[in-house]
Amino acid sequence: MKIAILSRDGSLYSCKRLRQAAEQRGHQIDIIDPLSCYMNVNPAAPAIHYRGRKLQHYDAVIPRIGSAITFYGTAVLRQFELLGSYPLNESVAITRARDKLRSLQLLASQGIDLPITGFAHSPDDTGDLIELVGGAPLVVKLVEGTQGIGVVLAETRQAAESVIDAFRGLNAHILVQEYIHEAQGRDIRCLVVGGRVIAAIERQAKPGDFRSNLHRGGTARRVQITSKERATAIKAVAALGLDVAGVDILRADRGPLVMEVNASPGLEGIENTTGLDIAGIMVEYIEQCGRPGFCLKSGG
Repeated sequence: MKIAILSRDGSLYSCKRLRQAAEQRGHQIDIIDPLSCYMNVNPAAPAIHYRGRKLQHYDAVIPRIGSAITFYGTAVLRQFELLGSYPLNESVAITRARDKLRSLQLLASQGIDLPITGFAHSPDDTGDLIELVGGAPLVVKLVEGTQGIGVVLAETRQAAESVIDAFRGLNAHILVQEYIHEAQGRDIRCLVVGGRVIAAIERQAKPGDFRSNLHRGGTARRVQITSKERATAIKAVAALGLDVAGVDILRADRGPLVMEVNASPGLEGIENTTGLDIAGIMVEYIEQCGRPGFCLKSGG
């Protein structure tokens, strides 16, 4: 197969591993910077040009589109879809997942348990917004934030009001969520491919922090997940229409709570922690689904 990886940086661990896994299985693979693509949006002759040349057909595309270029990156991916390339995660599903509020609304509509979440525009609503999620301590999140950036724990009501007002002063869109005490800075990252949880790790925040992201200094270990956690992860990914995703779950007293669904999960932490060939599993899934008229998905 001829496969393209859409990424701005081919030296990143995930891109290198996906390229390695694809080449080991005999595929031709190119890493393409989506910002260097330009498109002919023409019903008679649609095309994608890249650095002065017209791209030939790709059987499949692996989107590794950073959040900062979601708009243009997904536009390029849509053009590949228009030209008949199989996308490992469709453009519309990526845009759903990248919009934190929209994704949470979609998850809630499917009955998937979440931390209590509030969203408001007017500063007059700050007090009631804080009470809506159970008061302080609470978590304030930038809607556009990733990898733990723009996530703040406000331990008192005064701190919560100050953080919310500060973000609003920057014209930022924010979410306010209840703080799950019993999680104690831990969460579960489930990696879902084709309707199956293929790996799971528990991430622990570094001392003095509550964000478990490995990019923020957290640590990870392999973990056995419950049948309910497995079912929750699979249902969350299906609700957003994704084929591959990382689902972050908090273990709360009332059961598993989905914190976020990541449409472009990093492979380094989960591969190094589990020892599994995640990149190879993803390429195998592309082999199954990238052929016209055939796609094997499992609900297991």
